[in-house]
Amino acid sequence: MSARFERFTGTMAPLPIQNVDTDQIIPASYLKVTDRSGLASGLFCRWRYRDGDPEGERNAGFVLNQPQHQNARILLAGDNFGCGSSREHAPWALVGYGFRAVISTSFADIFRSNALKNGLLVVPVTGEVSAALFDAVAADPATRVTIDLESRTLSLPDGGEAAFDVDPFARRCLLDGTDQLGYLLKQAAAIGAFEAEHPSRLDTRSA
Repeated sequence: MSARFERFTGTMAPLPIQNVDTDQIIPASYLKVTDRSGLASGLFCRWRYRDGDPEGERNAGFVLNQPQHQNARILLAGDNFGCGSSREHAPWALVGYGFRAVISTSFADIFRSNALKNGLLVVPVTGEVSAALFDAVAADPATRVTIDLESRTLSLPDGGEAAFDVDPFARRCLLDGTDQLGYLLKQAAAIGAFEAEHPSRLDTRSA
């Protein structure tokens, strides 16, 4: 899966748009694929390119095309990010592009679940914290923040910290750099030992 997520420091790409849905993150035309190959080019393609075509002219005004945000690995998004359909391709595209985390005041539930399962950390913050981060990036695009998953804290430009919540099991998988299946496979020996000590109570013998 992805690399272990413990403590990550990076710059932020500001996208102060509310209710960004999964079709805006990755259009339906990209849903033909069943893996992550090529999805990075489709990320926000209707906004990144004038005709929505990755082979066409880039929209210089869109944040991901601006030189000062080219290397940002944290997306600072507006409220209710990831709403709409439940396509798993949305976090695939974000991860494929290089984002490690998304910060927002709220996330659609299915997007949150899909993101955490695919190595993308979602960091919910208060409106006050969100506004402070947008202001900081506007003043200096090189502003960096640190996300510490172990302590579940986000460092702020003024030197303070903001705590955030994350599903405990998802946090464990991210810290280990694995997914749900990988976690279960690592428990194979313990599962086998448990089954050996607790034989089935169902009698499968013929009558």
